[in-house]
Amino acid sequence: MAAKGGPQGKWPQRRAGSLPSLQQAGSEPALSIERIVATAVELLDAEGVGGLKMRRLADRLGAGAMSLYWHVDNKEEVFDLALDSVLEYRGPPQIEAADWRAEIIHMLEDWRASMLRHPWSASLLPRRALGPNILSRLELLGRTLSEAGVAEADLNGAIWSLWNYVIGATITRANFDLSDDDMAAAQQRLAHLSEKYPTIERVRLLLDNDWDGAFRKGLNFLLEGLVPGE
Repeated sequence: MAAKGGPQGKWPQRRAGSLPSLQQAGSEPALSIERIVATAVELLDAEGVGGLKMRRLADRLGAGAMSLYWHVDNKEEVFDLALDSVLEYRGPPQIEAADWRAEIIHMLEDWRASMLRHPWSASLLPRRALGPNILSRLELLGRTLSEAGVAEADLNGAIWSLWNYVIGATITRANFDLSDDDMAAAQQRLAHLSEKYPTIERVRLLLDNDWDGAFRKGLNFLLEGLVPGE
């Protein structure tokens, strides 16, 4: 598939959510993989993929650019680490063990929400190495589908279908940035073309901004097809 490679061996070993503390009040914290990754995520959130430059990252860290290379090999590794850091999954709340569908829905809704909080991640994920957090998500997804009854021969297709659905839905939502007025104007123009586009005009497609509801409904369609009658 599109995502390249496997684990690269330099993923930081740290507890979920842990960040280095300041050495002294008012001082800069020591440079570390954790701090580099956290700052890279902030920079990516603010300026996107094109804004992540090693010099700019070093400036934000209050460090020299060369000092970064004691901790990371290059910018590509920073991308990999930053991406994996925002895709950590801590598991669902209390869900009945037999409710595989609720577990998958929670997992994929959490995945989508994580990427929407960091819009650069959805476009970056398919072309980066897969780190431990995303591999753990895929392992849990595959195991849950297998236990729900998806045949071994169909498992890869099921996993990649759900991957494609989440990535596509996230990219669409992140980039579909029309205001309510823009949507209303587009629907009004469509109304004048109802003979050519009768179905999407009738259901008022261009006014439907229930992104979360559409995602959940589409996900249910997919899960019903994967394990009919459950």
